[in-house]
Order: sequence, then structure tokens, then C-alpha cells
Amino acid sequence: MRRNNLGYLGFLGLLGLLGLVTGNFWSLGFFGYFGFFAMLRRSGNDERNDRNIDRACRNAFAFDTVVAILSYAYAVSSKAFDAWPLFVALLSQGVLIFGLSYTYYHGKGD
Repeated sequence: MRRNNLGYLGFLGLLGLLGLVTGNFWSLGFFGYFGFFAMLRRSGNDERNDRNIDRACRNAFAFDTVVAILSYAYAVSSKAFDAWPLFVALLSQGVLIFGLSYTYYHGKGD
């Protein structure tokens, strides 16, 4: 069986180091991509794997939707528009939610 190539997206997490070096909050969200490294040890492409990816995408989408609504409502109500880089970093954590959810569903089985 062939390896799952989605795991290589974990290398995008190294871009989060830019946030530590430059002090920009927007790039700290890239640390969420490290969750994709959990998919490197998975092999194959079967129906169960596709179902687990679908479930994990559902969780990440729900997280991103809720965080986007709350961030936008907070920024508009308190006029904290200079906090947008932090909100973008929070939205990027949906990728981490995806990786953790995928690992959970894969270990849980059916």
C-alpha cells in the first residue's frame, strides 16, 4: 500500500518559527500544521481512512466557523482591530484540530 501524502503538510509548521523570530502573531498559526505529522505513519487509502478524514474535516470546519464568528464579534464590539493577527492565528489552529481528530478517529476504529 502507498503512504498517505497528507502527512507532509506537517512541514508547513516550521513557518511558525517566523512568529518567534519576527514577533508577528499571524505566523504562529502555522504551528497547527504539525498535527499532520500524525498521518505519516498511516498507510493506505481505503474507505475507513476516507471516512476518518471526512469526520476530522467536519470537526476542523466547525472549530473554524465558531472561532471566526466569535473573533469577528469580539473585534467589532470592542473595536480591537489590532488583534486581528491573533484571530488569524487562532483560525489556523483548525489544522491542528484536524490532525488530532484524525488521530482520534483512526485509533478509535469504527
